[in-house]
Amino acid sequence: MRGRTLRGSALRGAAVATAAVLLLSACGGGGGGDADTEFDQGTTEVVNPSEEKGGTLRYAISANMESTDPGNAYYGNVWNFSRYFARTLYTYQSAPGDEGREVVPDLAEGEPEVSEDGKTYTVKLKEGLKYEDGSPIVAEDVKYAIARSNFGPDALPNGPKYYKEHLADSDGYEGPYTGADDPLEGFGGIETPDDHTLVFHLKKPFYDFRYVLVQPQTAPVPAEADTGEQYQAKVVSSGPYKFEGEWTPGNGLTLVRNEEWDPESDPIRKALPDRITVEEGVEQNEIDQRLVNGELDVDFGGTGVGPAKKGELLQDEDARPFLDNPLNGGHYFLAVNTKVEPFDELECRQAVQYALNRNAVHRAWGGDAGGDPAHTILPPGTPGHDPDSDVYPAADPEKEEGDPAKAEEKLAECGEEDVTTNLGVRSDRPAEVAAAEAIQEALGRVGIEVQIEQFPSDSFTNTQAGSPSFVHENGMALMIYGWLPDWNTGYGYMSQILDGDAIKDAGNSNLAELDDEEINGLFDEIVSIEDEAERDEMAAEIDRLAMEQAVIVPMVYSKAVLYRPETLTNAFFNPSWKMYDYMALGTTAQE
Repeated sequence: MRGRTLRGSALRGAAVATAAVLLLSACGGGGGGDADTEFDQGTTEVVNPSEEKGGTLRYAISANMESTDPGNAYYGNVWNFSRYFARTLYTYQSAPGDEGREVVPDLAEGEPEVSEDGKTYTVKLKEGLKYEDGSPIVAEDVKYAIARSNFGPDALPNGPKYYKEHLADSDGYEGPYTGADDPLEGFGGIETPDDHTLVFHLKKPFYDFRYVLVQPQTAPVPAEADTGEQYQAKVVSSGPYKFEGEWTPGNGLTLVRNEEWDPESDPIRKALPDRITVEEGVEQNEIDQRLVNGELDVDFGGTGVGPAKKGELLQDEDARPFLDNPLNGGHYFLAVNTKVEPFDELECRQAVQYALNRNAVHRAWGGDAGGDPAHTILPPGTPGHDPDSDVYPAADPEKEEGDPAKAEEKLAECGEEDVTTNLGVRSDRPAEVAAAEAIQEALGRVGIEVQIEQFPSDSFTNTQAGSPSFVHENGMALMIYGWLPDWNTGYGYMSQILDGDAIKDAGNSNLAELDDEEINGLFDEIVSIEDEAERDEMAAEIDRLAMEQAVIVPMVYSKAVLYRPETLTNAFFNPSWKMYDYMALGTTAQE
């Protein structure tokens, strides 16, 4: 699929947003009157708190949902949303600020019991848990869910494979889809001695493992209900809501109450709305306007309003009390593939690093309201981030416009003068399209001609940018990508985008296909280090080494401009989900 290059409109919207940021700065930012004190309120506290039940909570997304299958999704918005119908062993506390980073039990009865050598985790399930049909949730269902999402040639393609990487006694296991009488035969990494106990055996100590137990791949799946990738049509609910009918991509989704859910077993989920609806394929500008008009409650994407509406809202004092502008822990960057010529040569990749006009990209992203210029892989707030690191400094650090002369020098070193390549970007994300055009112009200054190719979000990370074969066949050496940490440590942030062991045939997130022996070795080592400060030092070293390989061109540490309409109750930004905590939300809309 070939996209078309959009010119003009997206950049004009970004310019409006930038002008708004400058206006706010001139007016003193967030200080002053009552409206100013409420701006960004949802970053630190619960806005419009309420225990009122009822109504319809209305979501919309500009593409299609990546998947509704908790075991086959990697977008943070799906991980957040899937908790309506899929409970996991552990989850994050439902609270703003640092409290929202706390790992708490969900299906689990309490904290895992960890062996002295750090290689065995025992988890007990709560008693009396049920699916939507009233049948019991048992430990083997969690084991099966992990098996289907991680093991064998037919494993679900999206999502990380941490269990496959770290569980012992499972290297020969071919997954549950082999046709064997026992789909779990040979899967020794997890034992289920009874219906309420799971024992995880690790190859070696993995001090971040409790964060893996949070991920939606631990949402239980009864083997008899599994239909592989088609399971997404109607997931068997373990949460407070269930599917009304089936989901097919593009047709939206409606959730209704699951009467078999026991609220006494689940202090995390408020389950306030009676119904939850999701519209798919709604253009971003329309979503933004409908939020303002009160016709929607939540932008499912979670990344904030588009550039045009962002500028308008930031300049509107009446709108400011409904805006939040958190630094969300994400990093939007340009990945440079190491397998597509001529960028298989280090010097050609370094040329891209020096050619980038970071100032232009930052403006295209919406200026200060859109984020901060980035120079490292790890964003601020993630352990291992080095604020002083800048491996490819601009000729004038104050202007941040790159170093074209140095870029041309690097192109000459790798034997190139004029290069033509493709840049992949998600078509339904206006800020990314605007940034792609800024990149196109910056690289054109030094003789790198860039053709922008646009793809929908729901397929981009699986079958286009996430498919190495597609990338190679289409000469797509450059890809704009946004990354939020799987959890907030250096390993949790970087392993899936930099470790050679994480490269996959589909759903690949190591878009550069970096497979560096030294970096791979450090990833193997970091998980076994008990001392937190030492782990953070090693994370900073991995960041520096990867930057020296020039496989990720830092662009923007992202900030979202989130709009919460008056209809929305219990709204707050959760730092673990990097967006509003969907489980807390209620609505006064009665659709």
